[in-house]
Amino acid sequence: MRLHIRHQTHYTFRREVVLQPHRLLVTPRAGNELRLVEFDLDAGPAASVDWADDVFANRVATVSFTAPSDDLVILMEAVIEQEAAPFPIFNIAVEAHQYPFAYGLDDRIDLGALLSPKADADADSISNWAQAFVAAPPTDTLSLLKDLNAGMLSAIAYRIRDEEGTQSPAETLALGSGSCRDIAALFIEAARSLGFGARAVSGYLHDPAQATGAGSTHAWAEIYLPGAGWIAFDPTHQRVGDAHLIPVAVGRHNGQIMPVTGGYTGSPGDALSLAVSVSVTQA
Repeated sequence: MRLHIRHQTHYTFRREVVLQPHRLLVTPRAGNELRLVEFDLDAGPAASVDWADDVFANRVATVSFTAPSDDLVILMEAVIEQEAAPFPIFNIAVEAHQYPFAYGLDDRIDLGALLSPKADADADSISNWAQAFVAAPPTDTLSLLKDLNAGMLSAIAYRIRDEEGTQSPAETLALGSGSCRDIAALFIEAARSLGFGARAVSGYLHDPAQATGAGSTHAWAEIYLPGAGWIAFDPTHQRVGDAHLIPVAVGRHNGQIMPVTGGYTGSPGDALSLAVSVSVTQA
């Protein structure tokens, strides 16, 4: 499937302000199931772009501005080809078929913080909630993760949330509602409490069958299983695998992988509006 992605972020200000450098994570991550065919990034004539790869191999664009402005439009357009199977088969290593299992020494070292749940007062509540999905050890590893993925919406109601940032997993569990990034964060924390290596993913959703969100920004999770590698879990839509998902960035938590971050020099009242529009359509 060949898809066209258009992602525009538009800021307006009451007067001209000095724009600080902006950090952009908007480049689709190429891999076995995704090929980047075309890509263009435009932040206006007064902008220059520097590129680098971060520790997770995300493509990071740092946009610097040479003149004050009362308006900023950042536009990314890309064409990708995606070959993700709707019902994938995962070649999980034999030693990881049954849960609980132990990661090898190298995997434990390399996964590092991606294995570690938060050590705070809410850790026990998340751990106890996650343990309820374990039928009786030993149990099938992939079935356990699928149950956790499918069971999120029985406890958490999806809602569109315009506020910046991500709710803490304990807050999402207590409120019983959250956005896709909140639900993904709870799934990640629950999986880590069970001993799995997990990471956050941001990107785009393309699903013409969805009444809403057929093309939009989206957040989900990935779990590392020996042999199979990183497997996508989308608890918001109760799906497993990369079909319908276009990854852009991965990180330890959602705060590391926001699509656009930056600021300006001026007063808080100078900011007038922020508008984001995203479309993902067949090319």
